[in-house]
Amino acid sequence: MAEKLVLVGVIPEVIALEPGDQAVWFSNAGNIKIEFDPQRSPFNSNIFQAPAGVRLLSGTARPGTNPGSYKYRLFLNEGIAAQGEVLIRGK
Repeated sequence: MAEKLVLVGVIPEVIALEPGDQAVWFSNAGNIKIEFDPQRSPFNSNIFQAPAGVRLLSGTARPGTNPGSYKYRLFLNEGIAAQGEVLIRGK
């Protein structure tokens, strides 16, 4: 019997964004939801969702967002799957 590798989680766990960049998440394994703390989201929304096979784009950081670390949770088919971090760099 052959074994088949399944990757689960966030790869990479930390992504650094320069001004004008945006994060992109993708899953062909199920519906994904990204959830930032509502008081600390660097983007225009704190929740992003997409069905399986669709690229999920964060958009660029809001104007005036301070450089720093912004943690999020990743849900796959409504279950928590992983945690990640977006680092916003300064100009």
